[in-house]
Amino acid sequence: MKSRYERKIKDGARGLLQDGEEVLAAIVARPRGWTQAMAGSAGPGAVAANLGKRKQQGNVEAASEAGFALASPMALAVTGSRLLSIKIGSPIGLGIGGAVKELAGSAPLSDVDSIEVKRLAAGKTVTVTVRGTPFTLETNAAADAKGLVEAFEGAKAGG
Repeated sequence: MKSRYERKIKDGARGLLQDGEEVLAAIVARPRGWTQAMAGSAGPGAVAANLGKRKQQGNVEAASEAGFALASPMALAVTGSRLLSIKIGSPIGLGIGGAVKELAGSAPLSDVDSIEVKRLAAGKTVTVTVRGTPFTLETNAAADAKGLVEAFEGAKAGG
């Protein structure tokens, strides 16, 4: 199922793509730990917030070590030849917000080892391994992360 955000990302990313390239699938995501950091940022949740911030920073650093820059918020997008991290405006809901801003990072699909999705309470985690280094993102339950994985696997297989 294509979300309003996926359509918005596909349309907004056109100017960031190489000739002949198109976005096959995309999800809105943030580095893992963001939700925990935001949920616990006030009052007695300060310890949880600090843990979330550390987790988020660790994932940003791991992606950086792999040569793949992350943004927050971001769209993770698959084209026929690359995996993209696209900086977007804050998504508000129901397709509002989330406008494409700029390309934050990219990697040729040949350098992307895997993309794996797991369910998590009210959302999903997406573990991406680029050049042997894994990092984890989080997305909401409505995101078509499975469609992103299928697009990645199909493009990587050459079809």
